[in-house]
Amino acid sequence: MKLKRRDLVLGGLAMTAAGSATAAGKTAWNFKFADIDGGVLDLASLQGRALMVVNTASFCGFTYQYEGLEKLHKKMAAQGLTVVGVPSNDFNQESVDNKTVKQFCEANFGVDFPMTGIAHVRGDDADPFFKWVKAERNWEPSWNFGKVVIGRNGLIVGCFGSSDEPTSFRISSAINSALSVKV
Repeated sequence: MKLKRRDLVLGGLAMTAAGSATAAGKTAWNFKFADIDGGVLDLASLQGRALMVVNTASFCGFTYQYEGLEKLHKKMAAQGLTVVGVPSNDFNQESVDNKTVKQFCEANFGVDFPMTGIAHVRGDDADPFFKWVKAERNWEPSWNFGKVVIGRNGLIVGCFGSSDEPTSFRISSAINSALSVKV
């Protein structure tokens, strides 16, 4: 189907007008993950905070980013940011069980931010949170350490790839936007 210029313009206006609405009215607060200790990490418990949800892996060239993520989490927690790590073996670079992932993250990087259990982040088996991100932004992680920044209102502010460092200007700008969102 070929789109006409008018359709593109009207589509853009519809997206702008719906800036605060999401498919089926969902926000990040609608999602829960199994946590790394076998409990539940209910994102609704973080409602009103800004989030950076990151798909992680222990044996990746980007694994060093755990250090930057932990520093960012500690530095920005008081302003309202929570980093959430989502270990995934979708790219065959993660340990086989949650206990090993947790020990690795704590021992090597002092990770104290919330971590989910190992989850799929792309494709048909993706965790519902990542399916929502795909539906909302047509984005899914193309590799480990993809980042989704969520505003205080639970809506997606931006999606970033592995090469976007946790403290880069692009991510810092998105986090500042996420923190400034009125709830």
